[in-house]
Amino acid sequence: MSVFKYEKDADGIVTVTMDMTGPVNAMNDEYNVAMNETVDKLEAEQGLTGVVFASAKNTFFAGGDLNMLVSIQPQQAEEFYEGIIETKERLRRLEKLPVPVVAAINGAALGGGFELCLSCNHRVAWNSKAVQVGLPEVGLGLLPGGGGVVRMVNLLGLETALPYLLEGKKVNAEKALAAGLIHETVDTLDELLPRAKTWILENKESETAAVQPWDQKGFKIPGGKAGTPKLAQTLMMAPVMLQQKTRGLLPAPEMILDAATEAARLDFDNAQIVEARNFTRLATSDVAKNMISTFFFGLNKVNGGASRPADIASSKVKKVGILGAGMMGQGIAYSSAMAGIEVVLKDISQEAADKGKAYTEKLLDKRVSRGRMSAEKKAEILSLIKATDADADLQGCDLIIEAVFENMELKHKITKSTEGYLAENGVWGSNTSTLPITQLADASSNAANFIGIHFFSPVDKMPLVEIICGEKTNDETLARAFDYVRQIKKTPIVVNDSLGFFTSRTFGTYIDEGIRLTQEGVHPIQVDNMGKAIGMPVGSLTVHDETSQQLSHKVVGTQKDMGLFVEPVDGDAMSEMVDWIYVENNRGGRHHGGGYYTYGEDGSKTIWQPLVDKYHKPDHGIEEQDMKDRLLFRSVIETLKCLQEGVLRSVADGNIGSIMGIGAPIWTGGYLQFINTYGAKRFVERARELQAKFGNRFEPPAIVVDKAEKGELFT
Repeated sequence: MSVFKYEKDADGIVTVTMDMTGPVNAMNDEYNVAMNETVDKLEAEQGLTGVVFASAKNTFFAGGDLNMLVSIQPQQAEEFYEGIIETKERLRRLEKLPVPVVAAINGAALGGGFELCLSCNHRVAWNSKAVQVGLPEVGLGLLPGGGGVVRMVNLLGLETALPYLLEGKKVNAEKALAAGLIHETVDTLDELLPRAKTWILENKESETAAVQPWDQKGFKIPGGKAGTPKLAQTLMMAPVMLQQKTRGLLPAPEMILDAATEAARLDFDNAQIVEARNFTRLATSDVAKNMISTFFFGLNKVNGGASRPADIASSKVKKVGILGAGMMGQGIAYSSAMAGIEVVLKDISQEAADKGKAYTEKLLDKRVSRGRMSAEKKAEILSLIKATDADADLQGCDLIIEAVFENMELKHKITKSTEGYLAENGVWGSNTSTLPITQLADASSNAANFIGIHFFSPVDKMPLVEIICGEKTNDETLARAFDYVRQIKKTPIVVNDSLGFFTSRTFGTYIDEGIRLTQEGVHPIQVDNMGKAIGMPVGSLTVHDETSQQLSHKVVGTQKDMGLFVEPVDGDAMSEMVDWIYVENNRGGRHHGGGYYTYGEDGSKTIWQPLVDKYHKPDHGIEEQDMKDRLLFRSVIETLKCLQEGVLRSVADGNIGSIMGIGAPIWTGGYLQFINTYGAKRFVERARELQAKFGNRFEPPAIVVDKAEKGELFT
């Protein structure tokens, strides 16, 4: 009982203060023992008037033990299912105590933590930013398995509960109160426990205070049961909408919808069994393992600074200069100002700079119109951005980020002319996506303070930043760049210098393989559909239209001029395609007159017929599974090469970078994690099959062959 402190006061109220081993309270073996003993003791307690669950941690309760969940194997499914049923029964016994049970929520109560709260008769929370409640399991490929689905449906009704379950929606105390997820709030932490006890005393004579709504006689689910005419239409459309969103590759939303529907159809206890079965199926799946490994463990590792030099003191940017107020520069300016950083946004003309600042104003206006920001706060943020055409305004910047066109000569010129305005020991960052940092740093008077800071478009929405270390970049510069990225609330991955770095280099293989399939005779629309079928956000040809064939032509031209271009394995299919579609036919992409597709002003999109006429062969003979594997394996193999060559510094950076920067299918957990559940040996065998059929670009790199022979994982 040491981790659950049990105290009974003079009024007969027992306070159970959870203080488990480790930094947070979690549903693990220690919890199972402690909760079982606590419920046994409460059921036997004489003179009991009520129970309060509180936490000695900064968080109320963090949820399930993900280390345990990620290790569950399919052959353990039956044992795991029985454990889930036991967990549910403990919470069911808690909510059937003859006295009221109150959750005193002092911090985050997510996942299993909120399921514990839902098992209490009354929920009171501290009205603080520290408090968040919700059921985010879907984001890890799971569902709330401790009764969360069933209780949310019974509490809110099916339609209202679904966003919390299917989207993993998390809310603060005020929003939770308004939504009916909690019953009341207190303004200070000191008031929390006394208020919980006072509520118990105020309701001593109530016949319903100790009875959950769904256990009260005559209870009806808000909005009605699943068979009502109103819900019938929702339940008919929901699976179709889910299929469109997940393409059948993410089982958790489908399992959640199934469990929620059954919760609105069956009695409470039988619905709990359905939830337990679905949770077991998910917990033993590869998809859940991939998502937990990357979106929890990997993301925490990356954001926690695993790739940041540990012996450098943390820093904050006070004034940032941004050179170039175009699409990238204006987005960096917005993100920096939102973090409270003074911004100098410079372009070649005042008009261009003002236009770049107007982008921030437009985004802030949206926030104000939606009630997410006050007009005063908008004015405060806008005042942080100085739009200018004068170099002198950069004086004293502790960080300058160059965000101009991908041209080495231009970037060198700008570095030489403006680097002197940096504050002493200031950092120079280049937002290049392809040009080697080491060569860009040749123009710098202090290459040790020169680093790549590669943002993704649109900057205000994309969470990733790729930090690239040149040969002379020192650890202090890396640490300061890392801290800046975290300061603007983005996720930094750290890579070493290479042509295209990690993200652009790997992303290019997805486009390249789509082009090759097209040239081999597959219909262009089918090529794009195969990309979406493996879980990519859009098809490879569509994304090339977005990034533009014009840009591809310029990048290759620059690489050739600099002597950096390396002839691809199996021939240069992309250059051949770009030369034909752009150079010969002047189709440079969506924003340059169209590319593989023709785009209408009304948003319509149709395939450019000459592309079909030139390449399509109805009898091409390439099987769909081969198409899918080719599109996926090309990117995985390139990621392996980046790890093998030292471009990637860690597996976690590779997985997070591939998901957040490249758009790798979520179900894979990232291109390296995919191999862990697919199996390294199986991966090598399949890669060699593809190599024999389609070319040496599918040859498995030595690093994965070695893992296959040793039976090791990428960790």
